[in-house]
Amino acid sequence: MASPPLQHDMAPRLLARLALVAGASAPTVLLLAGGLRNLVLLGAGAAGLVTVAAGTWWTLTRTGPLRVLAAVLVVVAPLVVIAFYVVMNLLWVVLLSLALAGTAAGTGRAALAGAYGRQAAAEHWTPRPRRPFLVMNPRSGGGKVAAFGLVERARELGADVVLLDASRRQDVAELARRAADAGADLLGVAGGDGTQALVAGVAAERGLPFLVICAGTRNHFAMDLGLDRDDPRACLDALTDAVEVRVDLGRVDGRVFVNNVSFGAYAAVVQNPAYRADKVRTTLSMLPGLLTGHRGPRLTVRLRRTRIEAPQAVLISNNPYRTDDPAGLGRRDRLDTGVLGILGVTVDNAAQAAGMLRGRHARGLVLVRAGEAVVEADAPAVPVGVDGESLVLPTPVRCVIAPAALRVRVPRDRPGAPRGGPPLDWARVTRLALTRGRTTVLQPPP
Repeated sequence: MASPPLQHDMAPRLLARLALVAGASAPTVLLLAGGLRNLVLLGAGAAGLVTVAAGTWWTLTRTGPLRVLAAVLVVVAPLVVIAFYVVMNLLWVVLLSLALAGTAAGTGRAALAGAYGRQAAAEHWTPRPRRPFLVMNPRSGGGKVAAFGLVERARELGADVVLLDASRRQDVAELARRAADAGADLLGVAGGDGTQALVAGVAAERGLPFLVICAGTRNHFAMDLGLDRDDPRACLDALTDAVEVRVDLGRVDGRVFVNNVSFGAYAAVVQNPAYRADKVRTTLSMLPGLLTGHRGPRLTVRLRRTRIEAPQAVLISNNPYRTDDPAGLGRRDRLDTGVLGILGVTVDNAAQAAGMLRGRHARGLVLVRAGEAVVEADAPAVPVGVDGESLVLPTPVRCVIAPAALRVRVPRDRPGAPRGGPPLDWARVTRLALTRGRTTVLQPPP
């Protein structure tokens, strides 16, 4: 497919040329400064990375003294490599080369974003709600609701607030439905992603706008909406000066998820009752059996054009996570692409674990996008993690995407408003750098 024409601007081409120069300079510095020692330098760095990857695998799959030795190896290997560079007077060379490589990636992405346009969800002005209804979980995030005075602030802004009772379990989805029946024109949650998903499902079902208040521990959904996770009070600004965006929702067997659904190793770990009390110890005790194939059902992920056989872990996300930039891993540039992101991992030994350093091209790593994914198993039911909540679902488990299903009301000014550029594609960067003249179509690359 031909590359789409570029915007009427010289800046993206200059950035693309800078990216190519920086990218070419990174290995050149190693070759010129290292001289004949550059092969030793590169070999030491590669050996250190492989050792860390293999050591990590052994740490996760072994127990007792072998696990301790592997963990020591993970820590010591990079220190040995750094010490070697210092002794050889090559540390500055490595740091300079890494800085050039980082500059190349950053300017390359900026060039493509400038040429083809930023990828951001459309924002629409929305009137102030007259009867907003908010559910707040006092236990989320170690007590952020009380620490930030969220109940008092929300009521000052005219919201009807229900504070969940920490002593008993309550059906937050039913609370939201009753509020909608009583005339609420906005539903919102101060809590973790699992609680957010339950009320978001009701908001989508009733066609009401949804308000996210990041009072949980991680709040990945809030992060990808650009909200300030360190200041939950700022989320309440959306009750006054706000814009509305349309985002997708994932569904797993009819249940809504805003972030992801996990199967396999992680899902089995969070199913353990001891996980909530001691996450690290429970995880370390269960992973050896799960990752070496001695425990857990055998999974198969069936997609429209492919199958993932016997993965140890599967992550299905509401829109794909970034994979082209290490600094952006774990984030989604957009929540409105209309597809699920599917990641399957199959690692049988330390050599394959080291091979994961190849990224998306690694053997045993599958990264695809699809509108639907079906997870099958050799068991009638499997443990599933849904936005961090532990469930057991009958097999097969069907995951689908519901495009533009949710209206989200967010503050007009928010610090992390997503403005992701197109994926880093060096072929496009090169074509952009070599482009001459002025052409003007603003279509982003597919």
